Amino acid sequence: MKRTLSLLAATTTFVAPAFAEDLSVVGSWSSLPLHKAYEAPFWSETLPGAGDFKVELTTHNQMGLGLSEIYPLLGQGVYDVAMTVADYAVGDAPELEGLDVPLLALTADEARAMVDAARPMVADIYRARFNAEVLAIAPYPPQVVFCNAEINSFSDLAGLKVRASGRMTALFLEALGAEGVNVSFSEVPGALQNGVVDCAVTGAGSGYSAGWWEVSTHLLPIPLGGWDHVVTAMNADRWNALSPDKQNLVRDQISSGFEEPAWASAQDALVNDIACLTGNGECASGDARDMVLVDISDADFETARGILVGDVLPDWAERAGGDWAARWNDSVGQVVGVTIK
Repeated sequence: MKRTLSLLAATTTFVAPAFAEDLSVVGSWSSLPLHKAYEAPFWSETLPGAGDFKVELTTHNQMGLGLSEIYPLLGQGVYDVAMTVADYAVGDAPELEGLDVPLLALTADEARAMVDAARPMVADIYRARFNAEVLAIAPYPPQVVFCNAEINSFSDLAGLKVRASGRMTALFLEALGAEGVNVSFSEVPGALQNGVVDCAVTGAGSGYSAGWWEVSTHLLPIPLGGWDHVVTAMNADRWNALSPDKQNLVRDQISSGFEEPAWASAQDALVNDIACLTGNGECASGDARDMVLVDISDADFETARGILVGDVLPDWAERAGGDWAARWNDSVGQVVGVTIK
């Protein structure tokens, strides 16, 4: 009898199906290419196809979530995984602003190097502030400037009302003499048309898709708003409940199936988006428009960068407090050749 029970137990163990992990996932803006081309395929197909995961996917705009609520709700376990722009969370974590600093990365390779250097800091911030484990950091295209006004240099922004894409960008604009204005993405076209703002910062592709070229005349292709990095994180309790094998599977798959492809397309996407907005080059996304492409001089750029290093970064270091400035200097600062004093 004992031998029979032992054999039955062994057989049952052998044939039992693997336990499928149910994950509730909240993605970034549903209308933008990062979600359509990378997030949705990864969570709907790639990860379920690679392991025992059943994923229920939606996005924060489809849920009607407030942007500042996304990561705090993740930490509370309202859902298992969330991904959105890190700048949306800086009200709760001002030290997170150091992830995406304006004007320090002009190419996708430079932006990736900054992210890789900052990742240990970002992981610590998410664990401490949001009870979450960072799984990936991917870029939106660099945040450029759309203006419904004649602009030929950074100095021309002085006195204008500009919709910023994050707190550090707003501080930078104010240091340039502009007025940072808080306007939601969906309200920008009307605000530009009616003179509520003179300029607005967003990704070139996002502006093209949303029709900002209809209410803008000039485009500054410099990443004045950084790269608006999107952080993917899992609730820490849910993460710790996964077996080590499943944790490794998730990390491997999200790196190869989501993060790497998103970064690989970032630079080409910028070139295409500028071509689509200005007609300078071939537009693969639709009809090319005729915005004026503003060429920023080297001297003008260096002046603006001096303001960033001399005023904006020290302001952030004071607000972040602790040893965050020192950690930034030893990591991101080493990559970009900047030291916060």
